[in-house]
Amino acid sequence: MARNIRNAHTTPAGTPTNVTQKHTKGGIGESTLRPDGTLKVTGEFAYASDLWHEDMLWGQTLRAPHAHARITALDVSEALAVPGVYAVLTHADLPAAKKYGLEIADQPVLCDGRVRFHGEPVALVAADHPETARRAAAKIRVEYEVLPPVTDEASATAPGAPVLHPDRDDHHAPHSPHPNIVHRQPVRRGDVAAARARADVIVREEYEVGIQDQAFLGPESGLAVPAEDGGMDLYVSTQWLHVDQKQVAPILGLPAGKVRLTLSGVGGAFGGREDLSMQAHACLLAQRTGKPVKMVYNRYESFFGHVHRHPAKLTYEHGATFDGKLTHVTARIVLDGGAYASSTPAVVGNAASLGLGPYACENVDIEAVGLYTNNPPCGAMRGFGAVQACFAYESQMDRLAAELGMDPVEFRQLNAMEQGTRMPTGQIVDSPAPVAELLRRVKAMPLPPERQWASTEGTDVRALPGGLSNTTHGEGVVRGIGYAVGIKNVGFSEGYDDYSTARVRLAVAGGEAVATVHTAMAEVGQGGVTVHAQIARTELGVTQVTIQPADTRVGNAGSTSASRQTYVTGGAVKHTCEAVRERVLELGRRKYGSYHPAWAHAELLLEGGKVVTEGGEVLAGLAELLEGEEPIDLELEWRHRPTEAFDRETGQGNGHVQYSFAAHRAVVEVDTELGLVKVIELAVAQDVGKALNPLSVAGQIQGGTTQGLGLAVMEEIVVDPVTAKVRNPSFTDYLIPTILDTPTIPVDVLELADPNAPYGLRGIGEAPTLSPTPAVVSAIRAATGRALRRVPVRPEHITG
Repeated sequence: MARNIRNAHTTPAGTPTNVTQKHTKGGIGESTLRPDGTLKVTGEFAYASDLWHEDMLWGQTLRAPHAHARITALDVSEALAVPGVYAVLTHADLPAAKKYGLEIADQPVLCDGRVRFHGEPVALVAADHPETARRAAAKIRVEYEVLPPVTDEASATAPGAPVLHPDRDDHHAPHSPHPNIVHRQPVRRGDVAAARARADVIVREEYEVGIQDQAFLGPESGLAVPAEDGGMDLYVSTQWLHVDQKQVAPILGLPAGKVRLTLSGVGGAFGGREDLSMQAHACLLAQRTGKPVKMVYNRYESFFGHVHRHPAKLTYEHGATFDGKLTHVTARIVLDGGAYASSTPAVVGNAASLGLGPYACENVDIEAVGLYTNNPPCGAMRGFGAVQACFAYESQMDRLAAELGMDPVEFRQLNAMEQGTRMPTGQIVDSPAPVAELLRRVKAMPLPPERQWASTEGTDVRALPGGLSNTTHGEGVVRGIGYAVGIKNVGFSEGYDDYSTARVRLAVAGGEAVATVHTAMAEVGQGGVTVHAQIARTELGVTQVTIQPADTRVGNAGSTSASRQTYVTGGAVKHTCEAVRERVLELGRRKYGSYHPAWAHAELLLEGGKVVTEGGEVLAGLAELLEGEEPIDLELEWRHRPTEAFDRETGQGNGHVQYSFAAHRAVVEVDTELGLVKVIELAVAQDVGKALNPLSVAGQIQGGTTQGLGLAVMEEIVVDPVTAKVRNPSFTDYLIPTILDTPTIPVDVLELADPNAPYGLRGIGEAPTLSPTPAVVSAIRAATGRALRRVPVRPEHITG
């Protein structure tokens, strides 16, 4: 799928000039191989589900069959009587803290007597065999009083609506107009009323986005091992070791230092592993039994065991003049957070602050709210609030262009933001924002050739929409082309102290200088371990780099989310390597400075295992210099420039550290009679600032594009509107794109350095997930003439 990968290298004013060791093999800018790549494709990689301990028990969770209910009776005696069962735990058995949460501690570790979503954990079982644990869990007797569920904004905020969290106490609550509203964030700037009066064309529409699942292939899994010091060692697949530690320790009644976490092999994440799943449950069972406890979710349980992408209802109004300039944009974005808050406040902040899209407009009135309901809990997923907004504002831009009789790409370019544009939040974009250029590039990419369906003779029907089922021979197939562009923030925002820590050790081993890098970054498939080795080679001039397993023995690296790890933890590795390099040079000056005047120069480099001058003169070999000396070993924190909280009523504030941009062009073929869609190509152009590993960059862009495709035409968790129960918790009924659904994805990479970022890089992981969805839907609209205001698009939306 990696076709036509082109790189546009541009060096604008302000480009960082600190990348000096360009000739170190395997350094920054090279497509070095992933250390885990071969193991993964050959099936030899050890995932968390492969963990084993000779004395371990198996944990199992009993989950509620209702979305809203009271527990009136709970009897575990039959389960405890099953041979091989070591423990059964309920809410009453918890030793310490009984609630947890990423931002708001509102989620019970085990159901506290009131069920708030379908699949909520009620009880835990530990047994000597997984089947024994399952049979015992089935013998737990629970009686429920089923309550009417809260399912949408109307039922959540109606007079007399049941308050789902009456004891909620957090810093968001005072600003919420109703206790079932988790968070509200307006963004207001300019004079919308006056601008509306000047508009020649106004379009207003409602849009809807369904619940998307992260659908990672490796289920939630981990192994908790009681330690001799009374603490707990947890080996787990997660996105954020230290935040897991922070939440699990109070649940166990232990100090944080006695709960030690080590990252185990992660089979994908995309936000779904930021919240706790089985971590506390396995530790509680291990603490109660005194034995190691392993928990592995099956696919059915995984759908209930993690948060999903927020479904959204969005109402947008755009105005423009006849010459194509935006006059104003208003929006109301309602995000359903489900039963618990998770990261809903931050998702709301993103949706509001990025709700205009990558455009310049002086008059904006956007309000985003997040709800508590009895629907499945929602939280972080790749794109984090910006995905939902992008579908709506890009659909609006297509509608406006049509009303004005303008080319949709040219209309977008006319209104595109650029460096120096003021965001609706008042923040000035102070790094490159090549929105118009990305649109130009993606439009200029060659189109796939037209197909002729005049005859079925010689036609491979598998290339047709629905062709793998032999449903059509091309009778009603029409081609459509659509465009979209999106904006995503990078890193944690709104004043969060977003930092990372890295430990770097430089020593001599086998006559060669070897660097060791240790961080708590969760490698979830994004390739961070590869980039960290590249940074160490570049900054220290070594060939051999060892990456230590991620654990909590080193300082916090933050979450592998928000496109932040290469920026922030990569920045920490670079910063620490620079400090180690300075120690090396200090050592050289002390040892050899009196023999060679070049040691007095500040600009000395480490390259190819040697200390060299800028002119290439070799002053010493690294191994020779370090021989007989104590290893240089430093652990340092690194922070990007600070952000600030948005004003609660105006949304003004420098809330984001960096922005990233991507544009897509979709080419689809639609059987208009059957409502079937085949995406032929999804071309993408993205600015990455600096491609630290070009092959990994292309992979990230293509992966994000594929997830956006899934949301456009197939992926949705279906929730019964009456009972709030999940109807399709399996990969049989929840569909994700396979290799047969994924089109050619040509990638055009633009490198416009951000002067404020390490190496000028720009976080890339999330931006390519935004615009594929509206681009695909735009192309389907072009082929069918249908309005298509909801995703995923289903056959009945096309034919109905």
